Amino acid sequence: MSKIRGIIALTIGFIIFGITMPPYCLAMLVLLPWRSIRIRMGNRYSQIIGPILIFVTGTRLKIKGKEHLNPKRPAIYLNNHSSGLDPLIAMSICPVGGCGIAKKQLAFIPFFGQIYWLSGHLLIDRSNRESAIASIKEVTKIVHANLLSLWIWPEGTRARDGRLTPFKKGFVHLALDTNLPIVPIISHQAHTRWPTRSIEMFPGDLHIEVLPPIDTTHWKHETLEEHLKELQELYNQALDPNQKSPKE
Repeated sequence: MSKIRGIIALTIGFIIFGITMPPYCLAMLVLLPWRSIRIRMGNRYSQIIGPILIFVTGTRLKIKGKEHLNPKRPAIYLNNHSSGLDPLIAMSICPVGGCGIAKKQLAFIPFFGQIYWLSGHLLIDRSNRESAIASIKEVTKIVHANLLSLWIWPEGTRARDGRLTPFKKGFVHLALDTNLPIVPIISHQAHTRWPTRSIEMFPGDLHIEVLPPIDTTHWKHETLEEHLKELQELYNQALDPNQKSPKE
């Protein structure tokens, strides 16, 4: 039954995207010179489509701490990464003015990469240290110029068992450069609703916990590792036992 549900949900999802993407892409092309407008228009689209797609999967979002999702206060939104639902969660709850950030290779993925780029989301070059530093500085300029927020999955890739994996350093570098506060977003048991690399979907409630913003204006490059560990520990404390980082 879970596979049948997954197949039906994916089919409906493709139909919805097939109908809405042509006018969406046309609008993005017309607005190509104005990144800020494209991002905010994309947010509005996502806030309509995301909840519909989540409903189709049989999942009901239960959000605690909505008041910390503030479109008037740019921030770095940090969400643990464990499920096929993760992009739909981001679409549904990311405040207007929020955008994703990914490695530049993503732009070359057929269909998805082009939509990602058209929507105004940010791309960084991680091919070497110099390119990565230059990319982060460019992202910082764009973020400040357009009053943007960032949505980041700090683990980089989804864990198949739902457990928290080590955070990459990128979000700390971005916090240091932008001085934006970090808003931790905890997805509880998302992997039990739609497991990674699976078409199986299991209906039920999905609890999302949005924690208060963490001030980063006092952070320093010399203490980067400390900030990384502090955030990882914060997530481990908030997550259920079966989602905590594996013990070494």
